[in-house]
Amino acid sequence: MISAGPFPLMALVVVLAAGVALFVARRLARRTEGGGKAAAAITLDALLLGLLGARVGYALLHVPLYRADPVSLVRLGDGGFSVFTGVVAMAAYVLWRTRTITPLRRPVLSALLCGLLCWFAGSQALLLLQRSRVPLPDAVLVDMHGTPVVLAQFNGRPLVVNLWATWCGPCRREMPVLVGAQKSHPEITFVFANQGEAAAEIEAYMRAEGLQPGHVLLDTHSDFMRQTGARALPTTLFYDAAGRLRDVHMGELNPAVLEARLQRLR
Repeated sequence: MISAGPFPLMALVVVLAAGVALFVARRLARRTEGGGKAAAAITLDALLLGLLGARVGYALLHVPLYRADPVSLVRLGDGGFSVFTGVVAMAAYVLWRTRTITPLRRPVLSALLCGLLCWFAGSQALLLLQRSRVPLPDAVLVDMHGTPVVLAQFNGRPLVVNLWATWCGPCRREMPVLVGAQKSHPEITFVFANQGEAAAEIEAYMRAEGLQPGHVLLDTHSDFMRQTGARALPTTLFYDAAGRLRDVHMGELNPAVLEARLQRLR
């Protein structure tokens, strides 16, 4: 997985796109009444409101899935955002905010458009690069009985690989979500690749939590994690039936975001 230390590069793409929008706003409005500083301030407010609008819009589209865990609404790292509602929120705010200073309207809207184009181009380029650099690893894992397992044996069906550990709080929170999705999507294979722990420790955790995931494998030396370039736990990788990487998520998954990723595997 392509990342900058513990941070996914997609987050850096968002920051870069916001920086581009602020720069363009200042440049376009420097000769306009109110100046570049005012335009940049309005742009920044619009970006923050757009982020909020995108999150709220996504939550409204998946109310049943968020109802079971309302706290997940504030976990912005799960990637659950609606681009459409975010753009609408930004545009509506700019139109309202510039109602009395119309000369700033065009520079701010143009800046936001530049930022969106930068985000779209960067995210698509990163996705293509990621897919080309992270094939299904050939690392040999072992099951709970010590039998070697190669993930290529699961080719022919979509595959979700979750890298986790019992000491990882977010891993423990998302585990019931993944196990539930496993039951709801029998056409998709779920593999839970534990990082560096003993089988007895994992069994004790599963027994205490009442969980029964399908394929629990031990990545004793974190070979899989190293080959994929994952930098943090939990990390979840989504492969299609041909073994091609389709999506990656670093951090905790909530039911709504997980369901959206699984639908894209079909």
